[in-house]
Amino acid sequence: MKRLVVIVLTLLILACGLYFLDQYWIHRYDSLIAREAGRYHVDPDLVWSIIYEETYFSPWKNGRDGEIGLMQVTPAVARDWAETVGPQIQQSINADPATLLREPQRNIQIGCWYLQKFDEEYRETPGREARMLAAYNAGDSRASEWNRVPPGARPLTEQEFIARIDIPSTRAYVSSILDRYHRVKSAKNVSQPRSNGAARGSEPVMQLFNRPIRPR
Repeated sequence: MKRLVVIVLTLLILACGLYFLDQYWIHRYDSLIAREAGRYHVDPDLVWSIIYEETYFSPWKNGRDGEIGLMQVTPAVARDWAETVGPQIQQSINADPATLLREPQRNIQIGCWYLQKFDEEYRETPGREARMLAAYNAGDSRASEWNRVPPGARPLTEQEFIARIDIPSTRAYVSSILDRYHRVKSAKNVSQPRSNGAARGSEPVMQLFNRPIRPR
């Protein structure tokens, strides 16, 4: 009996340790995400959900198509961003884009800058997050094509738009991030009084989600 109790206690301690380790891992960039999302006026919870999906907060990850770092930013996007900043950053990007994009702060900054472009494009569209994610993953031209409706027709709903995505990996990407993003919002609503709702640009609130990560 004592042996069983010891085993159970050991397993509980191990489970608690793993849980808190995971919570640290997925939240250690929260303040950085909040700052850069605030800089570019995008939702930090959406940024957090993208990073969760893209790399599970692993800044060393590389994608199959040349994407680098936490938000899987490409050197081409980094060069476009550098043109808005100045020549010194442009030289760094041109000389060694991989090193710069592995820096969490720079990667999140550039990723938020890129996401802002789609936020502005679809700001007046219901369910704009789905369009933003599709454009972030597959490119703006594809997202615009999927979003197109005849003149005078009502905008597509979020689900109608997702159903139009004819690239299976992008459809799964958009659906997975939206599911996580909506659960983040639900967790916030539960954890905070309704009268003190989270302000835009606040740090993401997230419970542990045990879900397989899409391989890059």
